[in-house]
Amino acid sequence: MITTDTLSKVRTYPPFDQLEDDASSFLQPKLSEVTKPEGEVIVSPQQGAARSIFIIIEGKVRATSPTTDASEAEEWTLSPGEFFPIRAVTTHQASAYTFRAAQPCKLLEIDAASFQKLLEISPVISRHCNNYLARLVSESRKQLQSQFAQQAVESQSLNTRLQDLVKRQAIAVTENTPILDAIRIMGDEETGSVIVVNHQQTPIGLMTQTDVVRRVILGGVYLQNSIAEVMTVPPAVLQQSATAYDAMLAMAAHGIRHLIIVDDGGKLTGVISERDLFALQRVGLGQVRRKIEKAENAFELKSAMRDIQHTVFNMLAQGVGAEQLTRFISTLNDAITDRVLRLNLAKHDLKEIQWTWLAFGSEGREEQTLSTDQDNGIVYLVGAEQDASALKARLMAFALDVNNDLDTVGFPLCQGEIMANNPKWCMTLEEWQDCFRHWIREPHPDALLNATIFFDFRALFGRFDLAERMAEALTRESHNNSGFLRMLASNAMSATPPLGVIRDFQTEADENGEPFIDLKKFGARIFVDAARVMALANGIHTPSTATRLRDTSQCKGGTGADTEAYIEAFHFIQLMRLRLQHLDLKDGGVGNNRIYIKRLNQLDRRILKEAFKQAKNLQQRLKLSYQL
Repeated sequence: MITTDTLSKVRTYPPFDQLEDDASSFLQPKLSEVTKPEGEVIVSPQQGAARSIFIIIEGKVRATSPTTDASEAEEWTLSPGEFFPIRAVTTHQASAYTFRAAQPCKLLEIDAASFQKLLEISPVISRHCNNYLARLVSESRKQLQSQFAQQAVESQSLNTRLQDLVKRQAIAVTENTPILDAIRIMGDEETGSVIVVNHQQTPIGLMTQTDVVRRVILGGVYLQNSIAEVMTVPPAVLQQSATAYDAMLAMAAHGIRHLIIVDDGGKLTGVISERDLFALQRVGLGQVRRKIEKAENAFELKSAMRDIQHTVFNMLAQGVGAEQLTRFISTLNDAITDRVLRLNLAKHDLKEIQWTWLAFGSEGREEQTLSTDQDNGIVYLVGAEQDASALKARLMAFALDVNNDLDTVGFPLCQGEIMANNPKWCMTLEEWQDCFRHWIREPHPDALLNATIFFDFRALFGRFDLAERMAEALTRESHNNSGFLRMLASNAMSATPPLGVIRDFQTEADENGEPFIDLKKFGARIFVDAARVMALANGIHTPSTATRLRDTSQCKGGTGADTEAYIEAFHFIQLMRLRLQHLDLKDGGVGNNRIYIKRLNQLDRRILKEAFKQAKNLQQRLKLSYQL
């Protein structure tokens, strides 16, 4: 047992500085002090299952991965306050690394069983251990940010809070203010907008210079009329605690140039304009969206695709995470698809048809990366007086033009022909529901393959309620069908994490013999497939993989306390894919998912190995849940 003074010293280091009193009382008698001379091995793989956790009090410890190739060895240093080997103890396994005293060290030792009990008692220590991967990913993201920042313009971080970007107090008027007075105020204050507030200082409208031209001058509205007649209602609002990224996404999603900022109580604090965010991006945020909306053909939209890629590059340089990046890409890709659909509706009269354009796969999950082909379809209704065959022919003719235009823009035609112009995927609501029912009730291999593609869907255009009815049918059929879920879970085990036995990774060889791993096939797919099974089993129809994991975390067969570790692993793999695709597209490639192991730095190599371990753990959960 250590002294109270020694425990006090331990509690100066995080996370022990936040240790709960009951956990502290439990910990003190379980700790014993040990010293190690420089060079002595403290923990190694050869010792078998780890028996203790060591907390460094004085000196430093060096961790090294065992390898026959010195150039491939991982090595890092631990300092006072850090403890090891966390994963080996929590998983009852041998340490994957050798920990050796880098200088004379004073350590505190706690046996594995007592440490496991501490994890149960202390949420602080438990969170710290579960966030191990998150801390590694954060370090990798910093390196990635530094790498891309050398090529990008200097800019503020997109994680900047909006309250830090508001440069001056917002100009506000009441809804009874005459238009002329509001215009004069805008001129006197040299501002491009004026906000309309109620008596509680809550924003209820917005008038910009563009509104003055379009609604007042061109609309022939008298200048003595109240501003309430011409203001935009409701105004776009974000809380001041939101980030520049949130503002950028809102502007891109809605094609607007101004956002009103409010405090936690909803009271006006300022305005963020596109100009305020322009310093963060070379390409104007709303500029990309407006370029899409004004495009008159597919060739003009192709230019917008290049702008999206450039904007993503800047976001990578600013340290934006994979979840935000893929959602941003999906949002603007949705806008491009919407524009292509509208342009083709001018050539195809579908006014009397009730239909919906569906997105499947990564677009259906809002997880698109920079390299993506088309996965789409159509669901429609046939009226009592309508000719079903003629209706389908018209929709397929329309879909053929849309698919070809999307190909021109930069979304290649799907080689598997999962497109709306394929009669198999242009179906009535009843036909889609029958397909879902058939795949679930008779889950042969082709049906399971279809489930991995078509069960990730959402509506992009048209009657959104048709997609909702499809989702209801899917949930109704799959929720309690244990046989189907077990086979889908078994199918999710078919791609295994490429962890090696002797070396760190199992790899393929390219045409030049260089080893690589396909991060989509053997990385991202594992998390996507597992999350889909968990969502279907619990009747949850949410789009993204991360959302599915979070929403099912506390459900039967869910991911529980390991949820955030799984999500961090998935997002790291997604971020690596984005980086690879950007570099490949920059060099004139098509944006592949190959990661070349020998080209990785030691930190990314270490995190990738940990991410694959998390994928293996997630599959193990499925295996136990479905007794596979």
